[in-house]
Amino acid sequence: MTAKTTSRKKAIELAPATISEADGVRYLHLGTPWVQGAMRIRKSLALELEYIQRMMAWMLFRPSADLTRGHAVQLGLGAAAITRFCHSTLRMKTTAVELNPTVIDACRLWFHLPADSARFQVLQMDAAEFAADAAHHDTVQALCVDLYDHDAASPVLDSEAFYRDCHALLAEGGVMAVNLFGRDASFERSAERIAAVFGAAQLRSLRPTKEGNTIVVAVKPGDGVEMPDREALAARADNIESRFQLPAGKWLRMIRPWPGASAS
Repeated sequence: MTAKTTSRKKAIELAPATISEADGVRYLHLGTPWVQGAMRIRKSLALELEYIQRMMAWMLFRPSADLTRGHAVQLGLGAAAITRFCHSTLRMKTTAVELNPTVIDACRLWFHLPADSARFQVLQMDAAEFAADAAHHDTVQALCVDLYDHDAASPVLDSEAFYRDCHALLAEGGVMAVNLFGRDASFERSAERIAAVFGAAQLRSLRPTKEGNTIVVAVKPGDGVEMPDREALAARADNIESRFQLPAGKWLRMIRPWPGASAS
């Protein structure tokens, strides 16, 4: 473990997971008022937070016939909303990677995190180490990256090298969704790093939420892999809305090509 990794782990260990509840919603924090995740107690499989719903925009970039096939990985567990949805609703093989053991414990106790099984695994480890491990490369169809510490100022992993490892995790045609949010003006810098790895033509972004979360979606190119046009996206949005009750039509209206890429 490098000195940088040790320092990051130590910082997170100083910010144990804490819980609050209001109006039927349970929230996860890391010792501050910043919300790290949420779950509506009586609808635990629903995606409560708008930015979490938008993280699922990767679904638009997978063919409808393949939507529930393959391996879904989450780097950063949060309150396990995406993890629960991929495992229990999409019925995909699902792996979640989380460094902070108190977050994993809180999700087991308070956020209906499933037990490990042949189709589901939670790994307590650094997301950078997981992404860099060649054993995981070319195995992932859906990768969700949401890596923030207790300050929630900018992603804790945000280098071009890290996004290169994320690209390597994906099989051809695999899709990555990244939550980019911060109190500083870090969005364009982060998105440029992703574009440098995937290519600008492979990127799309959604409009920011009112809280400032901006989701970037990147598709790994390959033989026969093309960015879907608007007609194909609209058909997929209809399928997602009818099958999974997610606001995919709304996502479609928000999607924008990255500057330098031609619009579909």
